[in-house]
Amino acid sequence: MSQCVFREHHFHSSDGLTLYARSYGPAPSASAATPIICLPGLTRNSRDFHQLASFLSISREIPVISLDYRGRGNAQRDADKSRYTVPVEMADVMTACAHFAVEKAIFIGTSRGGLILHHLIGSAPSLIAAATLNDIGPVIEIEGLLAIRDYLNSKDAPTSWATVAAYLRTLHGADFPALSDADWSDMAKAIYRDEDGVPVADFDPAIALPLRGLTPETPLPDLWKSFDALSQVPLLVVRGEHSRLLSGATVREMHRRHPGMTDFTAPGQGHAPLLHLDGPREAVAAFIDGVARAR
Repeated sequence: MSQCVFREHHFHSSDGLTLYARSYGPAPSASAATPIICLPGLTRNSRDFHQLASFLSISREIPVISLDYRGRGNAQRDADKSRYTVPVEMADVMTACAHFAVEKAIFIGTSRGGLILHHLIGSAPSLIAAATLNDIGPVIEIEGLLAIRDYLNSKDAPTSWATVAAYLRTLHGADFPALSDADWSDMAKAIYRDEDGVPVADFDPAIALPLRGLTPETPLPDLWKSFDALSQVPLLVVRGEHSRLLSGATVREMHRRHPGMTDFTAPGQGHAPLLHLDGPREAVAAFIDGVARAR
């Protein structure tokens, strides 16, 4: 596959913050293909999707757009920390769609990105042509959230680029035995930015603060009503084999409510699977091909 070059875009949210996106392949306005919009997880950013976006945009000649919500990556940090919420980030996604003149898209939502899709289907259902939910569903397991709470609020941090991949492997290796040394290195480059030669997590630390209050007894709302609305569109669910956030029982109930749903278990991966690895990549590509054939 030839080297994929992306274009960088800066635009403003409805409340004036500078947001950021990468676009790959043809511009949406110049392509007959339905564009793909990639929505990252809670503290992650557009770099998570670089390999997958490169693959899809080149092999399928499809426009692919990958977003940084407020407070992540190259997007501006919000002075009002209370606005790091799913509804506000959903509004940022709608702003991005308007910026790119996208009226309908195939969305890929990883973790928090999938929660945004559960809200978007209620606010702007016509935007969603099809969706991939990456290790997220209408029921979130508290065990998985507690694990996210612990590593995001840990005082430990890598002190050099030479140690950052090993640091991530120590944190997540038990859930991701499928990852190679190169995969851990790629993950490090997606998560961290460079500040004077030191890797620094590329998000506003305030985003992780609400998780500190979680306990095993914290009640979590379910999103079945929103999922039932999502069941009106083609849907792929990817679950990590070792996921502690999305249970097999939830996936089975999702199937019952959406009989046309496709699902794939990413072997040797936890929360959330890297979609560009062998297996998930082919599942996502096959799903997108199926959506295109059905148009």
